[in-house]
Amino acid sequence: MPQSPHRILVVEDDAAVRRGVVDALGFHGYEASEAIDGPSGLERALATAPDLVLLDVMLPRMDGFCVLDTLRKKAPGLPVILLTARGAEEDKVRGLRAGADDYVVKPFSPLELLARVDAVLRRSAERTQVAFDRVQVAGRQIDFAKRSVRLPSGSEVELTERESELLAFLVANPDRAIAREELLRYVWKINPKGLETRTVDMLVARLRERLEDKGASAEVIATVRGQGYRLAASPGPI
Repeated sequence: MPQSPHRILVVEDDAAVRRGVVDALGFHGYEASEAIDGPSGLERALATAPDLVLLDVMLPRMDGFCVLDTLRKKAPGLPVILLTARGAEEDKVRGLRAGADDYVVKPFSPLELLARVDAVLRRSAERTQVAFDRVQVAGRQIDFAKRSVRLPSGSEVELTERESELLAFLVANPDRAIAREELLRYVWKINPKGLETRTVDMLVARLRERLEDKGASAEVIATVRGQGYRLAASPGPI
């Protein structure tokens, strides 16, 4: 299957600005969607798990700071760039302290915005990397360089490349449930839109067998009903 383009959600109430941004993103190969106010933007961001959100601060019904605050609680790894006509230093500081990845003041050129988008997406990709080649999770010593795991019993098992990539993604995002769609996008590198598949569940099942992580009390990979999977124990370096 072909690798999908990055998906970017534009939350902007000004129709002219929103259309200009969406067109610029589409012209440069991004898949852009849009929302016109705070509640609809928040709902779409949580439902579709885009790769990045361009979020206007001055939105009707719920301002961008409120949207950002909720996103940071429910989707802490989602990259967000704030868009605003405000140029005051305190607003910029407030946005960055609230967890925004960047801050672009209107009016901005399409090239400036695209450069910021590209930079944030690169940093976001780097954040999905595990901090160590070797980590320990629930008594399992995982060596990502060798793609092997030493189990609590002392035996050692080898992982396939895809099993290792899936486990690494969970280890790199230990504090949240990760949807199957996000795993398809970042581990399998395919567009999950409209795709119905049990690929993720089957691989998780095989990985659990290799990790001796079976039964309802899974120690490594937990199933989060209605959401996806998460790491069941905190990882640490060996």
